[in-house]
Amino acid sequence: RHEMYPEYKAHREAMPEDIKAGFPYLDRMLAGFRVPVIRVDGYEADDVIGTLAGTAESEGFNTYMVTPDKDFAQLVTENTKIFKPGRQGSDPEILGVDEVLESWNIAEIGQVVDVLGLMGDTSDNVPGVPGIGPKTAQKLIDKFGSVEVLLDSTDQLKGKQKENLETFREQALMSKELVIINTRVPLDVEVKDLEVRERDEEALKKVFNDLEFRVLVDRLFGESAKAPSSGPQQALLFGEAAEAQISADPAGFRTLADVEHDYTIADTDEKLVALIEDLAKQKSFCLDLETSHLSTKTAEIVGIAVSREPHTGAYIPTADRESSLVVLDKLKGLLEDEGIGLIGHNVKYDLSVLKWHGYEWQGPIYDTMLAAHLTMPDARVRMDSLAESLLEYRPKLISDLIGERGKDQKSMRDVPVADAAEYAVEDADVTLQLWEKLEPKIAEMDQTEVFENVEIPLLPVLVDMEHEGIRLDTDVLAEISSNLQTEIDRTRERIFELAGDEFNLNSPKQLGEILFEKLKLDPNAKRTRKSKQYQTNERILTRLANRHEIAERVLHYRESTKLKSTYLDMLPGTVFEKTGRVHTNYEQAVTATGRMQSSNPNLQNIPVRSDQGREIRKAFVPRDDNYTLLAADYSQIELRIVAAISGDEAMKGAFERGDDIHDMTSMKVFDVNADGVTAEMRRRAKTVNFGIVYGISAFGLSDRLDIPRAQAVDLIESYFVQYPGIRDYMDATVEFCREHGYVQTMTGRRRYLRDINSRNQMLRSAAERNAINSPIQGSAADMIKIAMAKIHDRMREADLKSRMLLQVHDELVFDMYKDEVVVLPGLVAEEMKEAISLSVPIVVEVGTGGDWLEAQAQKGKGAGETVGRC
Repeated sequence: RHEMYPEYKAHREAMPEDIKAGFPYLDRMLAGFRVPVIRVDGYEADDVIGTLAGTAESEGFNTYMVTPDKDFAQLVTENTKIFKPGRQGSDPEILGVDEVLESWNIAEIGQVVDVLGLMGDTSDNVPGVPGIGPKTAQKLIDKFGSVEVLLDSTDQLKGKQKENLETFREQALMSKELVIINTRVPLDVEVKDLEVRERDEEALKKVFNDLEFRVLVDRLFGESAKAPSSGPQQALLFGEAAEAQISADPAGFRTLADVEHDYTIADTDEKLVALIEDLAKQKSFCLDLETSHLSTKTAEIVGIAVSREPHTGAYIPTADRESSLVVLDKLKGLLEDEGIGLIGHNVKYDLSVLKWHGYEWQGPIYDTMLAAHLTMPDARVRMDSLAESLLEYRPKLISDLIGERGKDQKSMRDVPVADAAEYAVEDADVTLQLWEKLEPKIAEMDQTEVFENVEIPLLPVLVDMEHEGIRLDTDVLAEISSNLQTEIDRTRERIFELAGDEFNLNSPKQLGEILFEKLKLDPNAKRTRKSKQYQTNERILTRLANRHEIAERVLHYRESTKLKSTYLDMLPGTVFEKTGRVHTNYEQAVTATGRMQSSNPNLQNIPVRSDQGREIRKAFVPRDDNYTLLAADYSQIELRIVAAISGDEAMKGAFERGDDIHDMTSMKVFDVNADGVTAEMRRRAKTVNFGIVYGISAFGLSDRLDIPRAQAVDLIESYFVQYPGIRDYMDATVEFCREHGYVQTMTGRRRYLRDINSRNQMLRSAAERNAINSPIQGSAADMIKIAMAKIHDRMREADLKSRMLLQVHDELVFDMYKDEVVVLPGLVAEEMKEAISLSVPIVVEVGTGGDWLEAQAQKGKGAGETVGRC
């Protein structure tokens, strides 16, 4: 930028010498806290952040750029947002696409740089165009779309404005280029290099002592180790967790050294027998497994910690897998006693390890992680974080025993038994104390129904599903991958044919030159002065696809290469060799709406919208020839929930009659009869149906449908005329949230929205949208969770050979024993329909097939479409 415009940032004062002198110490402190620092000569920090955000987005991350700088608005996408810190008592803001478009009064994010270029920036000494400020710039870009089009259309202007734009034409173009953040900085860093790591205490002690930071040294490394960290762990506590933190002993957190305790080691048969006899008398006790590593499939049990009352507990060490099986066999009576309750934190992990060792817990289950997730929505649900916020206590960290992650990290097998015992029993003891704090909170916050009837019954279901896994035919994947590679090669050749030249398809620079210089697909597309590149993102290519086949082919090429690398080439490596199956992990305590997430690998994100993406499901097959896959899913369940909870008669009537809701919306909004509904109308109606009930703005709707904002406003107004009950629901829900601070699902699951009464309009609007959609999404999530538990119980009671394998949003997938075809489809559909009672018909579509794709395609055939009202 300085090469392009020497006066760039010329008004900035030189860095004060005191700050400059502190940089070496700052570098040492950041290194001690293991905070990555990235410097690239010739680029600004904005460019590095922009490049990192783009890289993270391509790898599936949600990114928050923490900055008050308005220039970053140009980088905002659905997955990349600005977190603007509050100042002088004001609330912080989270700025997504809708907020940026609304505040800048523009139609698309790409126009941010056009507004910035016209108005200039005094802080960076970007000149802009004289006489044009923010409001004028916004009006001009709203009318003409870009700086380039504006400069080519000055004949439509008059007076001084026209004169200045013509006089300062080159300055306007240069100013726009100056404000464009470069998102292609050559970085020698990957996302994994930025993971949070434990601090280097020795390095920090040295630099703090060199600087004579005695208070900080005492707080962080004092002999009692009481003082809480001043770092992110403390800063990330909110709500009740923060209140507990503030009210804690000013001296800091207690540790095991400060609390009288009685921890024993049951390392003889006599001690173990006595411990088992004692535990058998209890109504419940806490159990925590120490394992050789974290994979439930292969982890060996190193030891078992138990606690039945605060500040006491015992540890049962096991030397190897054989000895752990001997111990588990002695504990079998406790594991299978239906009258004894199990208390734990993230109990699913312990239950899964037991399952892979051949044992199952039969009694009640109490999970402090799920209890905290429901009753402390703003708190971090890690056990140590909860201990700090609820008990004012800091447990020993696992890293203190085995070291940091990496090649030098030890196994718990390498830790002396005495040290392992104190660490493990402390965890069990603390978890028991957490349960004593959290159990009454469940009732106090009216979460008993959700905890006892939704989340806890699901735990053994997920343990069984994860243990079961699903068979993956890697030969089919290899064939699909090979065919896709042929398609990729063919698409590449067609692109070269259309371009009349060969070039590097993965180079945006070369692609831009083909599209905009050689083929001249967009006469208004301009090349930046410095990088010489055009934008060729998906949004631009989609717009160009209507003008030339090459843009459509490039989109197809990008989708194909992503499918191949992300799924086809990755999935075979996730097959567990001992079973030949893929065992995903389901997480309950992640989303505020209650939806579960799948990980390692994520089987919920396999593409469904494209034919190529759906082909991947062919590789998911039954266990053997005696089985077939059964897929069952709710049809438009969220819209049915909307109709039920809003009571809108028109929408309820459509579902009562079995009408196609998207066709009905098309007819009502566009005022046509059934024969007049076009595919385009139905597409827009579908976007309207799902978008409006989630509080989409006119800006958002116009962006998704690629229509003028005025038309989007008309669509929304027409929708509310036809479905007035929906607007009443939205207004009433927001009002309830304003008064109570939360909204809730049909089961009572709460979502607290702290910004619902914020003075900041953008934060308040985001909270209002969440208030509207959370009861809908959350009720749908609760519904399928309840169904899963009931289906699981009935399958066990009937001693069926069929097994539940996957949950993918509104769909369940089963390995169905073929002889049970007369039993399982009806059982599944019945429990799915009766999970939560609605005032509209619930439709469950069921299909079977030799692979997942075929089972989905056969819904409504074969096993039949099951429709019923509860």
